[in-house]
Amino acid sequence: MVGYLNLILRLTIWFLLTANFSWENILIGVIVAFLLPGLNKTPVVLKDWLNVFRKIILAIPQAYIEAFQIMLRPHTQEEVSMERVKPNRTPGLIFLDIFLITFTPKSIVLKYHKDGWYEVHWIRRKNHK
Repeated sequence: MVGYLNLILRLTIWFLLTANFSWENILIGVIVAFLLPGLNKTPVVLKDWLNVFRKIILAIPQAYIEAFQIMLRPHTQEEVSMERVKPNRTPGLIFLDIFLITFTPKSIVLKYHKDGWYEVHWIRRKNHK
């Protein structure tokens, strides 16, 4: 099951980058996905993957809401915080966590620290807190 999830993740990224679903591009994408070096062989829990994909689907409307909030009301305060990576995350799940944080307009991951922390930049309204 782990191999299929990694293959699906790699092909998804390939199709997002190329935006081409021709047979030739699909074949090239599959070849590239198999030629990329393997990831760490840490056990993957399907429940964790499904939870992250659910959060990504929920982040789409949140991103639109935040974009409108930024346009309608100024966000002048900035904050950088450190957030801990959830335990037992595989590199693929860490990538999706970083994508999820960065996808919304009010936050971006500045740096991933190998010791298990994300450095996150936030913008906030003045009267926050």
